[in-house]
Amino acid sequence: MDILSLSAVELAAKIKAKEVTVKEAVEAVFARMEEKEKVLNCYVTLDKEGALKQAEEVQKKIDDGTLTGALAGVPVAIKDNMCTEGMLTTCSSKILGNFIPTFSSEAVLNLKKAGVVIIGKTNMDEFAMGSTTETSAFGETRNPWNEKHVPGGSSGGSAAAVAAEECFFALGSDTGGSIRQPASFCGVVGMKPTYGTVSRYGLIAYGSSLDQIGPLTKNVEDCATVMEVIASHDLKDSTSVKREDTDFTSALIEDVKGMKIGIPRDYFGEGLDSEVKEAVLAAAKALEEKGAIVEEFDLSLVEYAIPAYYTIASAEASSNLERFDGVKYGYRTEEYEGLHNMYKKTRSEGFGAEVKRRIMLGSFVLSSGYYDAYYLKALRTKALIKKAFDEAFAKYDVILGPVAPTTAPELGKSLSDPLKMYLGDIYTISVNLAGLPGISIPCGVDKKGLPIGLQLIGDCFQEKKLIQTAYTYEKIRGEFKKPADSMEGGRK
Repeated sequence: MDILSLSAVELAAKIKAKEVTVKEAVEAVFARMEEKEKVLNCYVTLDKEGALKQAEEVQKKIDDGTLTGALAGVPVAIKDNMCTEGMLTTCSSKILGNFIPTFSSEAVLNLKKAGVVIIGKTNMDEFAMGSTTETSAFGETRNPWNEKHVPGGSSGGSAAAVAAEECFFALGSDTGGSIRQPASFCGVVGMKPTYGTVSRYGLIAYGSSLDQIGPLTKNVEDCATVMEVIASHDLKDSTSVKREDTDFTSALIEDVKGMKIGIPRDYFGEGLDSEVKEAVLAAAKALEEKGAIVEEFDLSLVEYAIPAYYTIASAEASSNLERFDGVKYGYRTEEYEGLHNMYKKTRSEGFGAEVKRRIMLGSFVLSSGYYDAYYLKALRTKALIKKAFDEAFAKYDVILGPVAPTTAPELGKSLSDPLKMYLGDIYTISVNLAGLPGISIPCGVDKKGLPIGLQLIGDCFQEKKLIQTAYTYEKIRGEFKKPADSMEGGRK
């Protein structure tokens, strides 16, 4: 039996049935890393010793019946912007290169309670700012489908680790598409829950009104199972929502009969790659043949989403990142004269180019004289975008579209043109601005052998409709070819 080819739910069932031990699962993952990690660079920090110790403890609790959950014993990877007690947490930045938190984020604690084994922290764009995982201070991550291409970002390390079978599932965070876009580029399932469903406590903030933690998994069943574990009301997070409907696995039903699916015409215009368009529309047709009612409609304000998002996200980032000053924790410059010089040199040396760009942009839009002209206008636009979605969801259960305009670009092609990189987020950022849930699921492969993602968007707290639609489509589509089977990048 190939342990690594199992889904997270399948592995947990086999551990419970005593067909596999937790230790064997952990060792299989680390053996795969030894084979792949030098090239792919999915991880910033690995903890083999700690993982094997956890495996032993978890195994005992499974054997004595203390742990009975659907994920007990499963090895997981955590994006490196979630605090993990006693384990390096860097946000892939030099400024946090020596930061070891004294506590764990709520999402990580929820996983630990469920008996998962944390194996390490995944690479990401520095402070989650980027769409390619090339802005990391620890080198770029490569796409397991083709090593010459990016895995997407900012949760690129998590998506690539799941695709390369270097873990069974991973946690990512999504500020403007940072779970869904890498999921699309790496051919895995990624979900951004409704804002407030998963606690942000312990998630190092980028844009506080937009950030949300979510799962990256091999299939929709795993996604729903992980969501059940990490969704919780948390008094330590003032934006956390108390929900009674977090039994997400109950939505794993193969049925879309009578479900109304809207396709925004605005998402299929100029700039969308023809192969992506064909694959996404073919998925819509497959759902229609299963009994869904599919209609095109106009979703206004799409062209305003990018300027509104980058104005708001950068403003929040400039405020959130001022805490990294070399005083309390993290990197401090070695030579300085006086306090202000220490601040300046620490931040100049500690932050990368993309982070500095967004801090400066954010500081500019919040400065007197520009606050009304840019920041307030962006907030008004955000409210209008939410209103446009409210109107759409009065008619439709689910909105269907692409995740990104193209498949994964080649390494080194995006960073030279930041504006082009920002425009790549056009289909994902509105979901964050409106606080909605969205899921990415593989729906095809282009002629280069790179995966194409289908995005489903739901109204607030309607994750179950998304899971049901995605699960139905996954059953129609059948098994998705894994990177190991891909001919690209010298694999057979």
